[in-house]
Amino acid sequence: MSETTPVQQQDVSAAPAKVNLMGLSEEKMIAFFASLGEKSFRASQVLKWIHQMGVIDFDAMTNISKALRSRLQDVAEIRLPEVIEQLDSSDGTRKFLIRVDGGSAIETVFIPDGERGTLCVSSQIGCSLDCSFCATGKQGFNRDLTAAEIIGQVWIAAKSFGQFGERRPRIITNVVMMGMGEPLLNFYNVVDSMNLMMHDNCYCISKRRVTLSTSGVVPALDKLAGLTDVCLAISLHAPNDELRNELVPINKKYPIAVLLASAQRYIASLPDNHRKITIEYTLIRELNDRPHHAHELAELLRDIPVKINLIPFNPFSLVNYQRVSNNALRNFQEILTKEGFIATVRTTRGDDIDAACGQLAGSVNDRTRRSERYRAMSAQVDALEADLTKNAAEEPIRFIAT
Repeated sequence: MSETTPVQQQDVSAAPAKVNLMGLSEEKMIAFFASLGEKSFRASQVLKWIHQMGVIDFDAMTNISKALRSRLQDVAEIRLPEVIEQLDSSDGTRKFLIRVDGGSAIETVFIPDGERGTLCVSSQIGCSLDCSFCATGKQGFNRDLTAAEIIGQVWIAAKSFGQFGERRPRIITNVVMMGMGEPLLNFYNVVDSMNLMMHDNCYCISKRRVTLSTSGVVPALDKLAGLTDVCLAISLHAPNDELRNELVPINKKYPIAVLLASAQRYIASLPDNHRKITIEYTLIRELNDRPHHAHELAELLRDIPVKINLIPFNPFSLVNYQRVSNNALRNFQEILTKEGFIATVRTTRGDDIDAACGQLAGSVNDRTRRSERYRAMSAQVDALEADLTKNAAEEPIRFIAT
């Protein structure tokens, strides 16, 4: 009887992961095509197909040779996050519940206002900053979104409004990085995504209509100049460090004076000298809405080119804060106006679909204690600060399948 020998296992190498072209910046797209031996103009062609025409099927890209299309099928993909649900509010607000890799969900909100349509885009799954009045921070931090997942939110919204194609009406006129997460803690992916939003071969949104909002990641804000020229919003919410430490814990690491100095350096770096910093100030009843707070805020911002956006707090179940009264809101605004500031009130929109500011996370479990979340935030900020000190110019462009 012959011996039975075990079946020999063959070493089968996994197929190389495909590059997701959805989130590639122009520079990275050019480098990708150079790696295939193709000319740089291919990058412009594909950027236009994806972000102006809304085409994600290589076979439909008719000005690209059949041979190259076939090769792209083998080495690349154009993959979007998945829309779980689209909700439309009675006031015209539209919210997208979107599933990303790993199964977590994010939300993107479109807010119409006359001829302006603003898309509020998320940059992270959850948030580590744990601002005490924000629903998103109560779910803790999961991970950064990839550039494909960030710009994919713009693509999904544009597609839903039939905005792609030649001579189509532009419904999305403005984009604000004010959704879930702290944009500057996902620095490189956010910068690449914002630059795609403004690119002539992509969404062609004016640099004055793309706004990054930060709670105060100062090292990343200092790095921003020269990499993009979007508008800047600061989530301030308090006129002094003692109160802001309570509302926005990152203030303990980068106090108000340090943050405002960094913001002014960024604005001064921009080619046009008429930009103003938007100051976001969420008004919470009997906490930061008193007349003395308004006077203190005016004194703090006296010599800084700003406009102030007052935001009535939107209550949610995990905190005991209350919405500012209408009288207190009007008085606060009047004080700032008399002090010479442009002070507007953000109208609450999309309440019937939980799309208002601060409600993006919905009802979630507060999974970690506050002190633990603060340590997590500090670790994330420290890691980013260390990364930003590297000389990125010496690093080759790397393609990561996402």
